[in-house]
Amino acid sequence: MVLATPHVREIDRAVLPNGIRVVTEAMPYVRSVSLGVWIGSGSRMEHGPENGISHFIEHMVFKGTQHRSAEDIAREVDSVGGGLDAFTSKELVSFNTKVLDEHVPLALDILSDLALNPLFREADIEKEKGVILEEIKMEADQPEFVLHETFIGNFWKGHGLGKPILGTRETVKKFGQNMLLDFYNRVYAPSNILITAAGNLDHDTFVRLVCDKFSGLTARALLPVDSIPKAHAPIILKKKESLEQVHIALGVPAFPLAHHLRYPLYVLNTVLGGGMSSRLFQNIREKNGLAYAVYSELNLFSDTGCMTVYAGTAVETAKQVVDSVIQEFRQLKDDLIGVEELRRAKDHLKGSLMLSLESTSSRMSNLARQELYFDRFMSLDEMLESIESVTRDEVQAIAEEFFREDNVALAMLGRVGDVKLQREDLVC
Repeated sequence: MVLATPHVREIDRAVLPNGIRVVTEAMPYVRSVSLGVWIGSGSRMEHGPENGISHFIEHMVFKGTQHRSAEDIAREVDSVGGGLDAFTSKELVSFNTKVLDEHVPLALDILSDLALNPLFREADIEKEKGVILEEIKMEADQPEFVLHETFIGNFWKGHGLGKPILGTRETVKKFGQNMLLDFYNRVYAPSNILITAAGNLDHDTFVRLVCDKFSGLTARALLPVDSIPKAHAPIILKKKESLEQVHIALGVPAFPLAHHLRYPLYVLNTVLGGGMSSRLFQNIREKNGLAYAVYSELNLFSDTGCMTVYAGTAVETAKQVVDSVIQEFRQLKDDLIGVEELRRAKDHLKGSLMLSLESTSSRMSNLARQELYFDRFMSLDEMLESIESVTRDEVQAIAEEFFREDNVALAMLGRVGDVKLQREDLVC
């Protein structure tokens, strides 16, 4: 007999005396444990010359700590067959690992060492500048990335959300030890640290391990609350004659990540461009053959959001693709989506959600997302019921709210010299 995985999640939460939060999810039917140390502020908290410093610090902690060399860090994780990773986003920095349940003490020791004891040696800083500058060059060679940065930089112009996570050549070159230590000491504070773990573990035992490693970190003043960014709707045509395609991004504002209407928003995005059966894919690629890659996506944050459509097409058909996207916006405003279309979108979202929560690493990340953005934990059944309760009227109402001419931002990259687009071309 095969037993189904229960939908009830065994989630426990604790707060250390210094303010560090610990959230675990017991999954006794597996042998692995995924652990993450989350810093609740990414690149949007950087100001002026600090742009890129969160990502730089994320790299630097792997260069050596008070207890381990760079080689020691890699060797210790490899020696137990584990994986070690890190990333920086607009609002988060994460250090995470996945190991067998018997190696949790070692894994936590390594993660705590990275987060609490980096050396920031001057020689390592100079070397890492070269690495990051090469990363910036690498991304600059990818037109889809350049288009995205151009779009976001103008959509949230003048705000931290609009700045590149990697920083710029100018800011990275000026990073020094004092600057890194100043930012690190401000941001890597107990009130800003969350530790999550999912897998075959005991909550109380894990909390004791965390206390042993992190209780010595003293509480500090809370970080100032960031301002809510104002969305802009520019039309940006950026020439790059070496490209064969014109890359197009169209976007509108959207709800914040924890908004009560996020599920109708997810359905709207799925119907518009969230898969192979979506309207954009079927109409622009399958029926008219105008693009190979075309999709829509949501970038949602604590206090704002953006829905973006991407397509790559020939110079001659660039305006036709823009017209087609605007037509889809207009139709979603004017008409209710079909009953079968709604059913497909719901099933797509439910399937994606359930598949995404099958591993310990995805559960560990989900714990962080719910703690940092929702301040509560939802069962799988609750999330599935929320998707199922979405109505066609709710989807249309969101389309009517956001798909407006004065909301639509456009960025194009490529041989755009002969492309003529005005605000009136974006009327939806």
